[in-house]
Amino acid sequence: MLLSLRWYGSSDPIPLQYIRQIPMVTGIVTACYDIPVGEVWTLERIHRTVNEIETAAALTWSVVESLNVHEDIKLGRPTRDRLIDQYCESLGNLGAAGIPVVCYNFMPAFDWMRTDLARPAPDGSTSLSYDDAAIRAYDLTRGTEGLPGWGRTVSASELSALLGAYSSVSEDILWDHLAYFLERVIPAATEAGVKMAIHPDDPPWTIFGLPRIVTDRDSLARILSIVDEPANGLTFCSGSLGADPSNDLPAMIREFGSRIHFAHCRNVKRTGERSFHEVAHPSVLGDVDMKEVMRAYRDVGFTGPMRPDHGRMIWGETGHPGYGLYDRALGATYLYGLWEGLGNAER
Repeated sequence: MLLSLRWYGSSDPIPLQYIRQIPMVTGIVTACYDIPVGEVWTLERIHRTVNEIETAAALTWSVVESLNVHEDIKLGRPTRDRLIDQYCESLGNLGAAGIPVVCYNFMPAFDWMRTDLARPAPDGSTSLSYDDAAIRAYDLTRGTEGLPGWGRTVSASELSALLGAYSSVSEDILWDHLAYFLERVIPAATEAGVKMAIHPDDPPWTIFGLPRIVTDRDSLARILSIVDEPANGLTFCSGSLGADPSNDLPAMIREFGSRIHFAHCRNVKRTGERSFHEVAHPSVLGDVDMKEVMRAYRDVGFTGPMRPDHGRMIWGETGHPGYGLYDRALGATYLYGLWEGLGNAER
């Protein structure tokens, strides 16, 4: 596997040179964050990031996370054909630049969602947490000001309009819109030599009454069958899927192994029904048996990019919650240690 770490570009407080110092990490997971969703990623703009990564730290851009899908595509609006054409143009440019994997999601309105970005632990560290009761009690007339999982602030009126637009979108309709997208994008990805890797919904259940459809084994199988081509694949996130105790992660990896193009390794501790907090990566600390997850990757011959996902904030580090350097570095070395112990490491 290609051990990688997420980096948020020039605005990230963590220098690329620090990431390069983590043993065995050779890949960078990033995006062109300055380009608005729906606009084309030009080859010139992509090469700027490639050159920055290679020149500053002798690393490689292993995964795009994310080439986001415009809400108009998810909603099935008339503008979707133009937006899909532009998405395909971006894929062509990424392929020309040698970027092999694109991670994306199809979550309506909201991306990953948490209710607390700084849940304190007895040892003084903090981590991301989610409580469905808090989501149900949230006053949406506040906009997104109090929603930690949203990447930008959205006004109450804008949020109301967005939720109103989704009021007529059922799960079946969202499935139709995803199929429409995949049937047009996967051929372009195949031609470009790029693997598409859809990320599970996080958390893997409905929030605010919105449909969420990428949640379990059956939904992953359905996605892969819509366009049964190698370029149509998965980002397998152990934290997102592991929040639901009914998901058997090692079994899912063994079933879908050849179509898992990107691995997110994260551990969670379930604290109640639809309630959890994130913990450090070792198996004994959470409900994800990371050793068995890694064993499953070994058994299917996984060779793709893998990254430690969200980490705690430890040792007084500040910055973007979940994306500090220290705990993710510990996670990376833990994952590689498991990989080496299972007999996969190359010298």
